[in-house]
Amino acid sequence: MTGALAPTKPLTGTDRCDRCGAQAYVRVLLSAGGELLFCAHHMRKYDEALRKVAAEIQDESDRLHETPATASDDER
Repeated sequence: MTGALAPTKPLTGTDRCDRCGAQAYVRVLLSAGGELLFCAHHMRKYDEALRKVAAEIQDESDRLHETPATASDDER
């Protein structure tokens, strides 16, 4: 679920998991209001319970599999 309520801003390196403090890749907007941020590990751990109380889940964990862009010969 993404974008159902309102556009959400992308997660950045300053967003931290509410459980362990690692970089957050998932934002859970709660049906009752408020939000929680999770690293991919803790989202997997609590996925079932969170889906029961979530109004929206913004999952950017696919970014973990991206490779950094390398500088081209012109940029070196």
